[in-house]
Amino acid sequence: MSTLNPTRKVSRRQELREDKVVTFYARVLDLFENNRQAVIGAVAAVLAVILLIMGWNWYQGNRNEQALSEMAEAVRQYEAGSYQAALDGDASFLGLMDVVDSYGGTASGNLARFYAADALFRTGDFEAALELFESYSKGNDYIGASAFAGEAAIHELQGNHERAGDLYMRAANVYSSEITSPMYLSNAARAYTSADETNDAVDALEMIEEDYPDSQAARSVEYKLAMLQAGS
Repeated sequence: MSTLNPTRKVSRRQELREDKVVTFYARVLDLFENNRQAVIGAVAAVLAVILLIMGWNWYQGNRNEQALSEMAEAVRQYEAGSYQAALDGDASFLGLMDVVDSYGGTASGNLARFYAADALFRTGDFEAALELFESYSKGNDYIGASAFAGEAAIHELQGNHERAGDLYMRAANVYSSEITSPMYLSNAARAYTSADETNDAVDALEMIEEDYPDSQAARSVEYKLAMLQAGS
């Protein structure tokens, strides 16, 4: 008996499939040979973009660390209540406004923008504070909510009550907190009431009653709702 493996029978369909594969690879090789420079150029361009992105990320990360270091003393001044000193800086440290100007595109520079906005608000420069609050890149966090509330407070002071109410509502909803959200909703109700937007004021108060029944603000909701209904 023969010890050789039997010859494998190849179907006509399989022959055609294999022939198509060979033909395809032959065409690819031929295309590459005919367009070698273009292919190499395209690959080089992709690599250049990748390297550029990696370089930019490294650069931004490095600048972010620099901004964090530069603003440290200004933040200490802010936390000590020396708001103007925090804004202006001196010969020994950069003020918050300079940090924003130099590093505004970084995460740390964006945080400096919030500190600067709040410091300007506390020193009475409401227009400049509003501009910075609006340009602050807000996340769904405590500081983002605070920035919306800062905008709202300025609009309320300027008599733009309906706009203030809308912004207080955003502050309450962008970051849900048992501490801050009821306060922002209460502020929204006050602003809407001043704008004669009674339905919106009622909605804000009912949100406190339903979502934050144990909050300090909830204790006066029933009274405020009764006042609104009596005045309508």
